[in-house]
Amino acid sequence: MFHVILYEPEIPPNTGNIIRVCANTGCTLHLIEPLGFEPDDRQLRRAGLDYHDWAKVLRYPDYTSFLGSARAMRLYTLSTRNDTLYTIPRYGPDDGFVFGPETRGLRSEVRESVPLHRRITLPMIPGNRSLNLANTVSIVIYEAWRQLNFGRG
Repeated sequence: MFHVILYEPEIPPNTGNIIRVCANTGCTLHLIEPLGFEPDDRQLRRAGLDYHDWAKVLRYPDYTSFLGSARAMRLYTLSTRNDTLYTIPRYGPDDGFVFGPETRGLRSEVRESVPLHRRITLPMIPGNRSLNLANTVSIVIYEAWRQLNFGRG
């Protein structure tokens, strides 16, 4: 299934909610340090409820370490600075989606580390900053999964 990559996530409830999304869609969650919270943070556990046991969560000390394990993945980066709508690409079952920290977004070198056609965005009303990270992850993962007929053949 898909891979959700959180680059330096900052807000525990967002990551907890994303753990729930991953558990319910069969995605693997990759956390790239530094994290803005401790893995045993009460808010993280509360938002993720008991889904921690159902989700596969991997941690990496930095983006380079993650890339070393992601060779088979076709990566997409998400940013309000990208132009390709998330509905345009045709996704495959082992694709990975890289999301940036809530307050800063992806650094340009990470965002631009993939080909232009794999730099995707969600449409918003002009002048708005961004959507909530957990909401963005949900929208993108469900679109990718929809394209695969939700695993129903």
